[in-house]
Amino acid sequence: MSSIEVLEDRCVGCELCVRACLYDAIEMRDGVAVIKDNCTLCGACVDACKYDAILLRRETEPSREEPPGEHRGVWVVAEQRGGELHGVTLELLGKGRELADTLGVGLGAVLLGHGVAGLADTLVGAGADRVYVVDDPRLDEYLDEPYAAAVAELIERHSPEIVLTGATAIGRSLIPRVAIRVKAGLTADCTGLAIDDEDGILLQTRPAFGGNILATIVCPKHRPQMATVRHKVMTPLEPDDSRTGEIVRENVAAELLESRSSFVEFVEDPTQAVNIAEADVIVSGGRGLGGPENFELVEGLARVLGGAVGASRAVVDAGWIPYSHQVGQTGKTVQPKLYIACGISGAVQHLAGMQSSKVIVAINKDPDAPIFEHATFGIVGDVKEVLPALTRRLEREL
Repeated sequence: MSSIEVLEDRCVGCELCVRACLYDAIEMRDGVAVIKDNCTLCGACVDACKYDAILLRRETEPSREEPPGEHRGVWVVAEQRGGELHGVTLELLGKGRELADTLGVGLGAVLLGHGVAGLADTLVGAGADRVYVVDDPRLDEYLDEPYAAAVAELIERHSPEIVLTGATAIGRSLIPRVAIRVKAGLTADCTGLAIDDEDGILLQTRPAFGGNILATIVCPKHRPQMATVRHKVMTPLEPDDSRTGEIVRENVAAELLESRSSFVEFVEDPTQAVNIAEADVIVSGGRGLGGPENFELVEGLARVLGGAVGASRAVVDAGWIPYSHQVGQTGKTVQPKLYIACGISGAVQHLAGMQSSKVIVAINKDPDAPIFEHATFGIVGDVKEVLPALTRRLEREL
């Protein structure tokens, strides 16, 4: 067990350690430093002491390095609600198929819920070779504890080398708990996955430093390699009803499915008639609208085009519109056929979430706004004047 000790014969009472401690865990008694019970063993005092009067002993944890050969297979943890698969699951099966084929291993899917066994064939048609199904009434609605326990139990049983799931609200809540249980690392919000040609390690790419750089992360010693992937950055395979696969019914001990929380009800966001992640047309508003009352201009244009309403982080943080509409690095990644950016300057964080749109129309009164560098078409003008005119014209044309 790790411990820390003050060597009284060396301590000179200089109090350097007291000033270095961020946790107020050291005090002076009779001119000698004394370590209090709230010490976190961070070691700051050891580095600060010029007289080597503090001794920190750290117990070395046994290595959990596991030979990759003991773990085989790529897994996708499927996400479903109400018997409907989330689109990111199908996208991950497409990428998972590619990774598995490169490694020469099978592609598995994990399906949890109640009365969801019928979705297994869909997962096979989307690329899975084997579907592990845990069908239990206690999994009828998503709850962190039982879902994490079930996935971790399956990982311990079958030892996959790669585990992927979507960077959705559920995925971001679920998979860190699984990673802790199986003592594995986790790379969040990936936008790219590949297999290293030399050693077969998973290369996990994600934006870093506000989207200014792309970092590629590897996990060479521990298995499974785990990652969450953003929606709309991978491409699903064409569904193939002729594919065949193995459906494996798994049982999980009842005590693992117990939860300290309970499901009350699911409330739809009344402001979001169309899911922006699935929309073909998105009209997004930014700070250039001037105030929350002007979002009705964005909503009006979206309504005429049959599209969804998006937003930049600035206006979400200001409380103009709920987070579910946020597009960008910390919001949703979208890939519509048409994206109209209204009063959005084009910060890199926002571009990270929408730059793959097929056609981008930017409306901004600043001709030097960065958004114009990425736009297919640009309109320089006051968004509060352009939007009503554009909406009226489209109403006549459509």
